[in-house]
Amino acid sequence: MAIWAIGDLQGCLGPTRRLLERIAFDPARDKLWFCGDLVNRGGESLETLRLVHSLRESAITVLGNHDLSLLAISERREADQRKVNPDLQQVLFAPDRDELLDWLRSQPLVHADRELGWMMVHAGLAPKWTADDALAMAAEVQQALRGKNRQNLLRNMYGDRPTWSPGLRGTDRLRAIINIFTRMRYCSPRGRIAFEEKGAPGTQQPGLYPWYAVPGRVERGLKLACGHWSSLGLFIGHGVHALDTGAVWGGTLTALRIDSEELHVVQVPGRDVPATPPQPRSRQG
Repeated sequence: MAIWAIGDLQGCLGPTRRLLERIAFDPARDKLWFCGDLVNRGGESLETLRLVHSLRESAITVLGNHDLSLLAISERREADQRKVNPDLQQVLFAPDRDELLDWLRSQPLVHADRELGWMMVHAGLAPKWTADDALAMAAEVQQALRGKNRQNLLRNMYGDRPTWSPGLRGTDRLRAIINIFTRMRYCSPRGRIAFEEKGAPGTQQPGLYPWYAVPGRVERGLKLACGHWSSLGLFIGHGVHALDTGAVWGGTLTALRIDSEELHVVQVPGRDVPATPPQPRSRQG
């Protein structure tokens, strides 16, 4: 048996299949941990989602920002759904869309295996959150996503404010939690996320830290696998194992074996025709 954590797929079916072949994945024996962002930009999001769904008895997936965006779009009017990119439209208008989206909606924001000694999120954790805190925060969002009023959450989850505070309530609280789990790269020592900062460490403005290196952060006692930050690349340090190596941008797709004392990394080439990066927003003064 082997357990592998895998970085962001983002609709890259070919690299996903190549990686599973390289690690000799056997669903009857092995387990996969997917770090989120299964879909968008890779051109084969429907096929990739179907593949991961077919492996669901042997895989654990946490939700990423692109996965949540797909779920939000799926709750809109059909006319609005037809305005999104063709990659996501293939999922939205597939005959098995309800089965796929219902399954995706049921996935957690955080997964922890204390016996194994590992935890997985898509982007990051607030500096002061313990592992128990993170699981409790994730449970709040997961309950809302699976409830009758999920449309309200998915309609109102977008936005950079407010900054996380334990006193937040309602949609503001859920939005702040989602932002931490699925969008965090840099933050201040107080945990304020710098959403506009997306480059590699060393390019950020003074006073900001990679979320995993904030002074005074709590010790969680678990190793952490995550994705989301392609410009960071493969990074192992501070107990964090960042696995988004930019497969959709023509980089690599990465798997890390997490059930052995000696870390074993396997990589395969990413998308042959890299996706077009989104245009950066100008900084506000």
